[in-house]
Amino acid sequence: MRLINCATLGFEEFIGKQVPPYLILSHTWETYEISYKDYCNIDDLRQESGLHVEKILKTCDIAKEKGYEYFWIDTCCIDKSSSAELTEAINSMFKWYSRAADCIVYLSDFDVRDPSADFARCRWFTRGWTLQELIAPRQVRFYDSRWRYYGRRLNLAPEISRITGIALSVISGHFISRSHSIAERMSWAAHRETTREEDLAYCLFGIFGVNLPLLYGEGPRAFMRLQEEILKASADLSIFAWRAEAPGTAFRGIFAHSVREFAHAKSILSNPPSAQFAVTNRGLRIERPLLSSTGHNLPGNDAGFLMSLGCRYSHMAPTKHLAIWLKKLGPEGTLVRFSVDQLSIMDRKWPSSKEIDQLQYIMRDTLAHED
Repeated sequence: MRLINCATLGFEEFIGKQVPPYLILSHTWETYEISYKDYCNIDDLRQESGLHVEKILKTCDIAKEKGYEYFWIDTCCIDKSSSAELTEAINSMFKWYSRAADCIVYLSDFDVRDPSADFARCRWFTRGWTLQELIAPRQVRFYDSRWRYYGRRLNLAPEISRITGIALSVISGHFISRSHSIAERMSWAAHRETTREEDLAYCLFGIFGVNLPLLYGEGPRAFMRLQEEILKASADLSIFAWRAEAPGTAFRGIFAHSVREFAHAKSILSNPPSAQFAVTNRGLRIERPLLSSTGHNLPGNDAGFLMSLGCRYSHMAPTKHLAIWLKKLGPEGTLVRFSVDQLSIMDRKWPSSKEIDQLQYIMRDTLAHED
């Protein structure tokens, strides 16, 4: 029985192009976990004691029982003292979980024999990194704090869907990224937490199919970089369908400050419009029709414009779509977003005489103004 050690070689380089079947562990970290360095310096793991050791030994036993020669555990299979190794690992994590033949989830705070135990209250459902570990693997099996088998993801899918707000089809093991709007995928992480602020963006790399360098210490700009990278490969404007919890400042840029601003978006469907855009030093450069509020009996500021995002909530009629309010700021006419605590609804049947269809620049963010 062997751990797949990714600390010295890349995953595919270690086991070649023909990836053998392997089992992978998903869990929440405790106060102390065995690191790669610890593991390399332990002569006999079975002589050690403690929950951190038990995780490795029990995972090994289950892998052996299931007939796997290899298994992988994040705590001791990655050399986190190497920034290059850590960057590669985080950018590859979704792939490693999706390629696993089997994934076991260890729930340290759940007891299947305790009538008062609540599966829905397990800490595992609140962590950012476990989101991809839930949806990426082909098969997921849950074990309680005493390593007693609880059930498979497929059988527990309706309950897990209610707990997480993730579509039942995804929980059942059919995650196809293009089938779910950017806003919907963001909503899956809106109520999750990570120890480091940046990790709430980094843990979403695989779900959006992006690769980025890690810059711990960048704070909220990690999420900004994630959104900008997503836009390089997608025309889905639902990425702008965020809502601030309160209006806050008088205006905002086009990008969300946090994944939490997508908490409302789990039912957003998108039909990406034919929009072209690019992130520039002046702002988001976009060619998109704007509907002026002047002359239309529309709510909001008369100096404002509505921009359709080409998406809607699933309960809305297909002729309706969500839009955001924009207004021009300064002599250069750069647009900013206002009424940021709400999304408006447009009807495609509205007259288009007041539409402005030309190149626009929208401020990217207001983080620089708030530091």
